[in-house]
Amino acid sequence: QVQLVESGGGLVQAGGSLRLSCAASGITFSFNRMSWYRQAPGNQRELVAVIRSGGSTNYLDSVKGRFTISRDNAKNTVYLQMNSLKPEDTGVYYCNAISEPPYSVHPTGAYLEVWGQGTPVTVSS
Repeated sequence: QVQLVESGGGLVQAGGSLRLSCAASGITFSFNRMSWYRQAPGNQRELVAVIRSGGSTNYLDSVKGRFTISRDNAKNTVYLQMNSLKPEDTGVYYCNAISEPPYSVHPTGAYLEVWGQGTPVTVSS
């Protein structure tokens, strides 16, 4: 069963830290591009951070220097370390997996995109 399960969200004061985790199953994890998105109430979902199968990363400008995305291929898990949190970081954080070529290594043999159910993060001022 293809599944992404996020954890680690919660309520934190401004300036605090949280570490989000996303455990994957049913996919060839090491050959997936893993990303964290967030959606604040009334806003569109936005890309926060991405880590590719080769390890390269990109970040939303507003989180650069504060957030770090990492992956542990042995544990099929991607993390988002969030430091110096601000109230504007509040939202539901979603994990996303996209299969990268060659698609023959993936269980479906084709492109696949999977979303987690989301974990809420609330930063109080």
